[in-house]
Amino acid sequence: MMTLNLEIWRQKNSQDSGRFATYQLSGITPDMSFLEMLDLLNEQLIKKGEAPVEFDSDCREGICGSCGLVINGQAHGKEMATTTCELYMRHFQDGDTIVIEPWRAKAFPVLRDLCVDRTAFDRIIAAGGYTSAKSGPHPDGNAILISKPVADSAMESATCIGCGACVAACPNASASLFTAAKISQLAVLPQGQVERGRRVFRMVRQMDAEGFGNCTNIGECRAACPKEISIDNIATMKREYAAALLRGDES
Repeated sequence: MMTLNLEIWRQKNSQDSGRFATYQLSGITPDMSFLEMLDLLNEQLIKKGEAPVEFDSDCREGICGSCGLVINGQAHGKEMATTTCELYMRHFQDGDTIVIEPWRAKAFPVLRDLCVDRTAFDRIIAAGGYTSAKSGPHPDGNAILISKPVADSAMESATCIGCGACVAACPNASASLFTAAKISQLAVLPQGQVERGRRVFRMVRQMDAEGFGNCTNIGECRAACPKEISIDNIATMKREYAAALLRGDES
């Protein structure tokens, strides 16, 4: 069993200035996930009649991307290729102090405590992250031939879960890695060719309109990404944007 000192950001709403609150939590086992540790804290707070700490989670399997927290100054914590829900308490020592904060970005305003509004990502996807491929019955898997290298490239980009760690880790709060992954995923596939030029224009401009910063190739986004999305995607996005500009695909 471990006892930890937790410094957690508490904020009532987006208008509140917020503050850090300190809690001492006992009864933590090494096999608990980080979110299970927060569940234990909330159980004790509720028993005391205090407001529980608000945080986002859903699948708790590293798939949905909703559990993002800044832990001791690092998005999702110090473990590489790990979401917060996949982070286990065995990576901490008895008596440690853990500082827990929400994502920090203008485009991700805090809603309450550790919860932030990430609908900016949804608006970027809505701006162009789709295709005109007809929907309906499941098509024959061999109806459109796609080479293995192209399929692998698309899948590597598609593994982005939209958690926002890239934004939280970037000194500029840039969403370039997220946006680039979604653009690259469709740009290499035949199903994504119809909107290819318009897509990159619309998604990049929506990203800028949301208030995200510019990419300056620091690479912290790649280091913080739990799915290890390559920053090569950002280069692809820039090439796609330049090519679309030359073709006059802006409209």
